[in-house]
Amino acid sequence: MTRSCVTALMLIGLMVGSWLSDAHAAVGREKLLTEPGVYGTFAVFALDEAWVKQDPAMRIVNLTSLKGVVEQHREHVAIDLYLLRGLSDHADLMFRIHAAELRETQEFLLDLKSSQFGKHLKRVGIMHGLTKQPNYVPEFPDQMKADLQAISEPGQNPYAIVIPIRKSAEWWGLDQEKRAAMMQEHTAATLPYLKTVKRKLYHSSGLDDLDFITYFETSKLEDFHSLVLSLEKVREFRYTRRFGHPTILGTMKSLDEVVELLAQ
Repeated sequence: MTRSCVTALMLIGLMVGSWLSDAHAAVGREKLLTEPGVYGTFAVFALDEAWVKQDPAMRIVNLTSLKGVVEQHREHVAIDLYLLRGLSDHADLMFRIHAAELRETQEFLLDLKSSQFGKHLKRVGIMHGLTKQPNYVPEFPDQMKADLQAISEPGQNPYAIVIPIRKSAEWWGLDQEKRAAMMQEHTAATLPYLKTVKRKLYHSSGLDDLDFITYFETSKLEDFHSLVLSLEKVREFRYTRRFGHPTILGTMKSLDEVVELLAQ
């Protein structure tokens, strides 16, 4: 890479870092990530063959357009990026977008796709969900409610795992009391992993061909592996028709880190 390219890349990194900080403040990032009634979208892309054939300077120019799209939409959506390349055989990047209105996510994705960078993106898949208040927690024992208040500590440089789920018709035919009892068993199986595996649930019924999108962060993949094995043993899992397909695994990256990696 030439000195001018390196200098340009460093400037982009500094500018992106500043803009991301402003963006997070502008959209109330914490509010979008924690409150119910927020739309979450997972957009997965692969870079086309033309991307690797470009010289570094042109890649930097195209990556600058990605920065511009983030700047344009920073007041309406919160955006997280994940590098899938090297851990996925069919995708390179994932965007997790949170917005108060789904149309705001749509506008961001349209502008992303029409940007110079976006012209090199091939869509692999897009999933939509909605955050809601927990359905079953109010019926749990007080001690379990207290345990669920434990703060997750996924560690530094965590992995992100996304698993779509679809339940059977039999599950939805059960009465609330039976489902609540099985979800209490499900929750009990997760308690040993609360501190090392951060989780978030999105409701997708009516928004996608799914019922739920489950999102996890952890720096200890062995704990996540054990968590999944534990969940497969509870009664509630018997009512699961789809678990994964695909399961998405990547590493969390800042925008400037993605720019630096993809510019090489």
